[in-house]
Amino acid sequence: MDRRGVIASGLAAAVATSTRAQTVQQTAGMAPTDPRDVTMLWHARMPGGESLPPVRYSLREPPSLPVDRTIDQVGIPQMDVFRPAVPDGSALIIAPGGGYRRQALDLEGMDIARRFSAVGVTCFVLRYRLPGEGWAQRSDAPLQDAQRAMRLVRFGAKSYGVDPQRIGFMGFSAGGHLAASIATRFSAPVYAPVDEADRVSARPDFSVPMYPVITMGPGAHEGSRDLLLGPNATPALVDAYSIERHITSDTPPTFIALAADDTTVPPVQNGIAYYTALLAAKVPAELHVFEAGGHGFGLAKTIGRPTAAWPDLLLRWGAARGYFKSAGRA
Repeated sequence: MDRRGVIASGLAAAVATSTRAQTVQQTAGMAPTDPRDVTMLWHARMPGGESLPPVRYSLREPPSLPVDRTIDQVGIPQMDVFRPAVPDGSALIIAPGGGYRRQALDLEGMDIARRFSAVGVTCFVLRYRLPGEGWAQRSDAPLQDAQRAMRLVRFGAKSYGVDPQRIGFMGFSAGGHLAASIATRFSAPVYAPVDEADRVSARPDFSVPMYPVITMGPGAHEGSRDLLLGPNATPALVDAYSIERHITSDTPPTFIALAADDTTVPPVQNGIAYYTALLAAKVPAELHVFEAGGHGFGLAKTIGRPTAAWPDLLLRWGAARGYFKSAGRA
């Protein structure tokens, strides 16, 4: 390419980036395709501290989607609600990943919710608090929000058109650690009840940790561990939040998918170790290990690759167990 072509190419890239940034800025972080149906998790004040300033949006570079946002500074946790045209009675609460530093709102949240709501699943994208942002119970702040989200969906099941016994919790990467945390610690008393919703169970009926962070010990994703537990975590704290060590017979049936070439979150010490521990506890579980796919593939990064099969694999697994009505792509 000659000098003029290089300049033109650079200008085009700058304009594209500027347009994406302007789109997010003009809508105060909201995209036109975001649902306007939002459920706030807490009333005036949440456990562990005061609210932070409004959520901060950033754009992922390079983008995987037309609008590809991350969020942090989550001071007011909420769920974005995707109501399907023809609901099948099932529900998924979806926790995006981001190393407990940020959350990949579109790649592992909104995009996933659109895919599953298209086949009748009512989806809730959970914007949970991040542990390194000043909360008193830093290590349990995400779990507080996850438990509260499960209880609100189950308590309000009728209003959402949801069967209270067909509610799953899905999470990606660090969100996968949160999915595994609520699967094993759904009854842990991590916050004081605030209303009638807190009388219902926070146990997911099924669990979907995707390429999950699981262990806080050897093989841990160090960034997630340090933000969740703080620097210089004690052995007792590492043990308490290493989810593979705390599975019981009450842990819900689990579907896991990951890629063998994931160099960010080592599969053997994390997702595969979790699956092995589930089997040892006689918890129904299914594991799909794709040869290639890396980390953080969501949906957008699976196009034309074997990893693109994971949503249909999950739907077939869930349909066989009675969670979903659809067993394949709409």
